[in-house]
Amino acid sequence: MFKVGDMAVYPAQGVGKIEAIEERDLAGEHHKFYVLRLIDGDMTIMIPVNNADGVGLRTLIDPQRIPELMHALEDRQELSALASWSRRQREYNDKLKTGCLFEVVEVLRELYTIRENKDLSYGEKKVLELAQKLLVTEISLVEGARADEIFERLEKALS
Repeated sequence: MFKVGDMAVYPAQGVGKIEAIEERDLAGEHHKFYVLRLIDGDMTIMIPVNNADGVGLRTLIDPQRIPELMHALEDRQELSALASWSRRQREYNDKLKTGCLFEVVEVLRELYTIRENKDLSYGEKKVLELAQKLLVTEISLVEGARADEIFERLEKALS
């Protein structure tokens, strides 16, 4: 259960702040909603309180897990034959939608590996940017560090 002022992660969108908990009547039923304002932009998302777990709304990562996350970035693996872009895009989006930073790391790692061997397509670049943004934003908030410092750490871990 979140309260007003809490930071929360909405999968594939990023980190936001719970600005309010509103009550509304919809289709003759009374519902409570978290009003989450994303910190990277001006988007506000209303999430039914009783479905927050179902959509993957979660607290920020525990600071003690960040070294494990950075180690996972460094753990590069050889790529086998790549699936088509449309199939990989679906898989990447599915991983990003989980809200799990370790899934985001897998997407980022794979795209960095692909980028070493060929130029990324426009779609691949957009997914790469989203994965970077999700990681950088959350880690910088948890550690109280500047986003550019976290980005440099990610780049170093991936190289």
